[in-house]
Formats: sequence, structure tokens, C-alpha cells
Amino acid sequence: MDYLWLFVSFFLIALVYSSAGFGGGSSYLAVLALSGLPTGAIRPIALICNLAVTGGSTVSFARAGVMPWRRALPLVLASMPAAFLGGRVLLAREEYLLLLGALLLLAALLMLVRRPAGAEAGVKSGGAAGAVAIGIGGVVGFVSGVVGIGGGIFLSPVLFLTRWAPAREIAATTSLFIALNSAAGLAGQLSVGTEVDYALTLLLLLAVIGGGQLGTRMTLRWLPPAYIQKIAAALILFVGIRLVWTNWPL
Repeated sequence: MDYLWLFVSFFLIALVYSSAGFGGGSSYLAVLALSGLPTGAIRPIALICNLAVTGGSTVSFARAGVMPWRRALPLVLASMPAAFLGGRVLLAREEYLLLLGALLLLAALLMLVRRPAGAEAGVKSGGAAGAVAIGIGGVVGFVSGVVGIGGGIFLSPVLFLTRWAPAREIAATTSLFIALNSAAGLAGQLSVGTEVDYALTLLLLLAVIGGGQLGTRMTLRWLPPAYIQKIAAALILFVGIRLVWTNWPL
């Protein structure tokens, strides 16, 4: 296996995604899936790297005072048990890669949907909004736990499209959601005996920590968020199509 290729790929993914407030879990999975690693080794590596990138972002948002704790907590509290249960689901390699490809296609399409005008205004909170948040958190958490990602790539577009909150608060909530669901999904995997390739994981952790730290320091003039999102969506779309095509039952 070409470890240098994996190291460089993970560094660049963390660099790009952290600049936009994401962890990069879906792209880590995509790269690992194409590398030929066993299915059991793919999910924990992606989640650990995801956690390393978004954990730092969450701390930064909290220190800056932009974390909407009252609105974010229902999402997160509903998603973590669901992510744990999803992490316990074991699928055959072909089924897993087909599901992963389909979800990557969905994620890419969601990322390509442009945010509607007036989304910065947000929506009023209330009982109905809280119920919707719990429902969204539960569904996204379970699916994310099954495939081994933090779920931010699904959550963020939904929050933008529903005008859930201003952009900075959505970014902060997404980082918190990804970090805690990555931890919950990883716990679910380890609870059923999933083994971790510690040597490879440590190597890739060094790559994502370096890329993530650099990404958070990049200015918007160098890498505008809209441009980052289009690049990420194009990568996810390509790999999703390839996974669905190669694993579709004949």
C-alpha cells in the first residue's frame, strides 16, 4: 500500500475541509475505500481523523462565543445515541460500499444546492423547531454511525436550507455535531470488536492535524468557502459514482 499517497491525501482533505468548518470524514472514507483496505479498518480511521480535525474547531467556536448551545444541544443529544447504534451495524463489504456510494452522491448533491436568500436570518425557536431538530439529529446520527462519518456533510446543508441559524452558528453547531458523533460512532464500533490499525491511524492523524491546523489559518481571500464546497462536492460525487457503479449488483 502507498502510505505516502494516503498521507498526502489526508493532509489535503483536512486542509480543505477545515477551512470550511468540516472534518472531511466522507472524503477520508472515499480515499480509504479506493485504497483497498478491509471494511472493518476503514470506519474507525475515518472517525478518529474526523474527531481530531473538528475537535479543535469546536473549541475555537466555543471560545469565540458563537456556539448556540441551547439550539445545538437537542440536535447533538438526539444524534449521539443514534450514532452509537449505527456504529454497531455491520454490513458486508459490497453492501457497505454501495450504501457509502449512494450516501456520498446524496451528500454531493446537497452540497451543490445553493443556500437560499435570507438564510442568515434564521428561524424562530420553539417546540416544533425543537422536535424537528431532534428528528434531524437522530436520522443523521444513525446514518452517520453506519457509514462511519460525523454527519456534518449531511447536517450543514439541511440547516442552511431550513434557515436554522446564521452561518457562523451553523458552522459551530456542525463542528460540535461532527466531533461528538464521531466519538459516539467510534464507541459503537469498538463495542462490537472492531479492530484499529494503530500504526496507520497514527500516521494519518499526523497528516490531518497538520492539515487541519493550517486550514483554520487560511484566509477567505485565498480559499473562499464556496470554492472549497464545490471542490469537495466534485470529489465526493466522483467517488460516489465510482463506488455505486463498481458495487451495483448485476
